[in-house]
Amino acid sequence: MPTPLMPKATAVWLIDKTSLTFDQVADFVGMHPLEVQAIADGEVAQGIVGYDPVANAQLTREEIARCEADPSARLVMMESHLPQPKVRGKGARYTPVAKRNDRPDGIAWLLRNYPQLTDAQVAKLLGTTKETIAKVRDRSHWNSANIKPRDPVILGLCSQSDLNALIISIGAEPAPTVVEDDAA
Repeated sequence: MPTPLMPKATAVWLIDKTSLTFDQVADFVGMHPLEVQAIADGEVAQGIVGYDPVANAQLTREEIARCEADPSARLVMMESHLPQPKVRGKGARYTPVAKRNDRPDGIAWLLRNYPQLTDAQVAKLLGTTKETIAKVRDRSHWNSANIKPRDPVILGLCSQSDLNALIISIGAEPAPTVVEDDAA
C-alpha cells in the first residue's frame, strides 16, 4: 500500500484533528503504533507542523468518518488522477577526462567497421553527440589529424556486450574481439 507524502506530519495532523486509533493512523502512514503513540504523547515529532491529507487529496472526510465509526476499519488512500512521472533510463554516460580524447577514435572505428549504424545509435553507445560524429565523419573535427580508428571496447567507452547487441540489432556480424598488446 502506498504511504502518504510526509508520513510523520500526516500522523501529527490525524492525531490532532481526528479520533482515529493509533493502529489506524500507524497503518495509514506506515509507522509502528508505538511511534504514533509517542507522537500523541509529545515525545516524538515535536515542532512538526501537521500535514492535512484531506486538503492534499490523499483522504476524504467521508473516509475519516467511516474509520472513526469503526475502529477495525483501515484508511484507504484516494487514487491520484495526476499523471505518474515517466521512468527515465540510465541518463547521460559519464566519460572520465582522461578518456574523452579517445572518443573520436572509437567513433571513427565504428564508422569504418559498421557504416550502417545511425548517428543516434553511435551517440547512444559511446555517449557522444551527433555533431561530434558528423565532424569525425567529414574530417572537420579539431583533432582529425590525430584520430586513429580504435575499438571503443578496448578504449573503455562501452562494453563488449553493448556493442555486440547493437551490431546484432542492425543485422551485422560482430567483429572479433581484439586484444591490444601493451607494447603497442
